Amino acid sequence: MIQIFAFYLFAIMVIASGALTIMARNPVHSVLWLILAFFNAAGLMLLAGAEFIAMLLVIVYVGAVAVLFLFVVMMLDIDFAELRAGFANYAMFGVLLALVLVGEMIFAVGAWQAGGIELAQRVSPIPADQSNIEALGALLYTRYLYIFEAAGLVLLVAMIGAIVLTHRARGGVRPQNISEQVKRRPQDAIRNINQPVGQGVEL
Repeated sequence: MIQIFAFYLFAIMVIASGALTIMARNPVHSVLWLILAFFNAAGLMLLAGAEFIAMLLVIVYVGAVAVLFLFVVMMLDIDFAELRAGFANYAMFGVLLALVLVGEMIFAVGAWQAGGIELAQRVSPIPADQSNIEALGALLYTRYLYIFEAAGLVLLVAMIGAIVLTHRARGGVRPQNISEQVKRRPQDAIRNINQPVGQGVEL
């Protein structure tokens, strides 16, 4: 009984927070509603027994992606009133795209239910004494090892490319020389002068 109550609670919260993400006028509020949707989706994943996906939703999407969106929205000076000015021009296109997506989801659910494969054969069985995370890790590091390593290599190349683009050489910039700063002696930086009375300081 408690599982059914938790499912409907999380499902209603996901739908409500997703709708409020779209309808909120303030973009910061939209990101906060999106974070709430991620948390409730993680609760649904826990109820489904997919604790790894639940942790990914909280750690990756809430802890990194959504917070990054929040900082970008708060730091950039964007005129959102100007962005909303052309909303009416693209309203029909948005409605058409939404109808296409709904039709695809209905078709996918119908194809899943009408398939000739039984439900017991659709689910990959795992030993009773092995958790989902252990089974997923064993599968990633055995059958899909090269694909997993290729995905990590792609992310590494993207990270190096971002660093190279942001740290390109700029003219007219005085770089910091740490070794020269460490070797500098106090007598090289301080000059003692016996200043006569009534005269200004010579620089």
